[in-house]
Amino acid sequence: MEQFRLPKIPLPELTLPNAVQDVLKEAEQKLAHRPKLLQLFKNCFPNTLETTTKLMDDGTTFVITGDIPALWLRDSVEQVIHYVPFAKEDKDLQRIIGGLIKRHISYIQIDPYANAFNESANDWHWNTTDETEMSPWVWERKFELDSICFSMRLAHAYWKETELTDIFDSGFKAAMRQIVELWKTEQRHFEKSPYRFTRDNGIPTDSLRNDGLGMPVNYTGMIWSGFRSSDDACDFHYNVPANMFAVVTLRQMREIAEWVFRDMDFVKELKKLEDDVDHGIQLYGIYQHPEFGPIYAYETDGFGNYCLMDDAGTPGLMSIPYLGYTTSDDPIYQNTRNFALSKHNPFYYEGKAAKGIGSPHTPPGYIWHMALSMQGLTATSKEEKLALIDMLEATDGDTGYMHEGFHSDDPAVFTRKWFAWSNSLFSQLVYKAMKDDIL
Repeated sequence: MEQFRLPKIPLPELTLPNAVQDVLKEAEQKLAHRPKLLQLFKNCFPNTLETTTKLMDDGTTFVITGDIPALWLRDSVEQVIHYVPFAKEDKDLQRIIGGLIKRHISYIQIDPYANAFNESANDWHWNTTDETEMSPWVWERKFELDSICFSMRLAHAYWKETELTDIFDSGFKAAMRQIVELWKTEQRHFEKSPYRFTRDNGIPTDSLRNDGLGMPVNYTGMIWSGFRSSDDACDFHYNVPANMFAVVTLRQMREIAEWVFRDMDFVKELKKLEDDVDHGIQLYGIYQHPEFGPIYAYETDGFGNYCLMDDAGTPGLMSIPYLGYTTSDDPIYQNTRNFALSKHNPFYYEGKAAKGIGSPHTPPGYIWHMALSMQGLTATSKEEKLALIDMLEATDGDTGYMHEGFHSDDPAVFTRKWFAWSNSLFSQLVYKAMKDDIL
């Protein structure tokens, strides 16, 4: 058996926190004139809590992705991040989000290279033929630079919103130290890294070439990544948006080290690593495009080779302002955005029903709802935001939920009927539009 999937597992019913119920009541008033959009929001906003969240006896929280019974570090953060702004006065949300952070920290300490984990040490794995150093806790061990960034993103956002510091125990600091050592190692992957990953399933993007080491790279200061946020192997192993995310994460870790742990030596170490990675992005990650001018590449190897594309997953080029690396009106970002939303991006599609960004992870012609939501969240004009919300509303395939990819000519043809991250990102966009009074 190569792949191990389980059917939908009913989780213990979770009572929706009062703050979440209040948001749904607010939507009933502000979206009353758009009944379909209101129903989509009422379905999608609580979806993570209603279908994917389990409170554990040890005080932690386990969040499955939806149709796969494992916790992805990246996905689980984005599944709950839209609840963080409501956690300051809601003890139930604090229990859920704080518990998820604590579980993330325990997972990082088990294996900082892994991207997805089991609820227990049950030895379940996405693929039983993977050649890498597996653990019974690990569902999949694809090293994706962005995974740990998301763990820190959630911890930092939760701290800033609630001002609670109980998550910052000795284990948290140990995990921060582990992250720094990992990233320093992966700055010089071929010289120092113990990580290897191959999978014999006939899918080239599921495995690293060169006997699991990946293709050669030059030292740039950036951090090597085996796989993208889509879980597909990188072509060139310096993924630029993931390194941008790492720069933001190092800034957030530096703030925690200074104001919570009061460790100024660690602060200096974090700042140096941040500067090294950022210098690499600016020196090696910008491509002079003949039509769009200077744009950020999706990937590079430091030898002058570039992958020019964008993928629907976060982090991607579209999500650079969402991650906090720069602002939406930054000139190079605007050039990059124009490129990503053009036929020059090999994964940009236009059809009878929609236009937007897809992914090599799904068939050609499939647009991702997450890409449309992210385009709306990073848009600078009211008109573009509204157009994206309209497109999302019209392409649910009459299911009442968002999906992974859908066919640009026929939204009734789609992948992943149950994909909580997509529902959460859509909810972020709609709620922001509600608060900005543009709906």
